[in-house]
Amino acid sequence: MDLSKKIVDTMINGDAFSQWLGIKVLEVSAGFCKLKMIVRDEMTNGFKISHGGITYSLADSCLAFAANAYGRKAVSIETKIYHLYKVKSNDILTAVSHEDVVGNKTAEYTINITNQEDTKVALFKGKVLFTKEDWFSKNK
Repeated sequence: MDLSKKIVDTMINGDAFSQWLGIKVLEVSAGFCKLKMIVRDEMTNGFKISHGGITYSLADSCLAFAANAYGRKAVSIETKIYHLYKVKSNDILTAVSHEDVVGNKTAEYTINITNQEDTKVALFKGKVLFTKEDWFSKNK
């Protein structure tokens, strides 16, 4: 099994929230991730639009999977999101990462989130710190 896929499978299997969101991993490789999910009624707020935390959480998972797919454990240290277009129940969201800058200790990403009509609904920026810990022992 590809190391990136093995890492992300391990991450998502231990991530009850991403599972609750219904996130599906479409593609993953070192520094790259593409995810999909469907917005459900219980994810909407009093305005009958998606709670902002839903797109944020999808993008945050995309960031984590892309960065960790290198093989070293990575944690977010700075994030922000721009909500560009309303998201409704039954919308199909796709998050795609773009690696802007990668170094030995940190990396910066842009995550674009689009709906089923290919309308950009959110733009997420995130910075991660690579720890010194590998996901799996190199001896295995």
